[in-house]
Amino acid sequence: MIKNFTIFILSIFDYFYQKKIIAFLKKNFFITSVIDVGAHKGETVKLFCKNFDLISILCFEASLENFKILEKEIKKIFKFFPNTKIVTNNLALGKTAGKLDFYQTYESSSSTFNSINIKSKYYNQKKKLLGLHKNDNFFKISKINIITLDQYFANGNSNEISLLKIDTEGFEYEILQGAVKSLKKIKLVLLEHHYDDMIDKNYTFSDINQFLKTNSFINIFKAKMPFRKTFEYIFQNKDLS
Repeated sequence: MIKNFTIFILSIFDYFYQKKIIAFLKKNFFITSVIDVGAHKGETVKLFCKNFDLISILCFEASLENFKILEKEIKKIFKFFPNTKIVTNNLALGKTAGKLDFYQTYESSSSTFNSINIKSKYYNQKKKLLGLHKNDNFFKISKINIITLDQYFANGNSNEISLLKIDTEGFEYEILQGAVKSLKKIKLVLLEHHYDDMIDKNYTFSDINQFLKTNSFINIFKAKMPFRKTFEYIFQNKDLS
């Protein structure tokens, strides 16, 4: 009950926050194709289909638990947007192919490949907000296979992509590192970066910024997410502008 109420309240604030991002994109860009990495339960698919005349949206969701819900939601969304090609993949993307521990969290949108710092103040605050007791489990661990975005497109994808959205709870940098070739065809990158210490990352935002800069991208948008030490950024490919 507490979990559902907390998520509902956050979703209300996130709705108004997301409107800022959509307004910025609508004003400045023509979005027709999207790669959604960390598609979760279809929230981004629904948001972009409602606001843009999409030709296609390619979804990646690592969690099988989340993916089952995503597929059900996509069937509903497709009824309203039959002209948009929506492809779903129960695949995880990263820097190199392999197998990693995946932390499926109690509140599924926080699921991550990064280890979780259980001593973090933010971690314990989050458990309280979700109505969990001190000894209640917040996550379960399983092994999941990873490929790179470049491997996924290894057989060729000549079309430019309007937007690459990455929401993978601290695994964004690894995904970008596995997409060097793909980035040459991508006009915009939308990603989030966590500044709290709940997720153990081996990189900083400066690493992401420098990596994208090296690959011809510039940062054109920054916004703080409500009630979280998390920011979302949009980068533009100068070579495709």
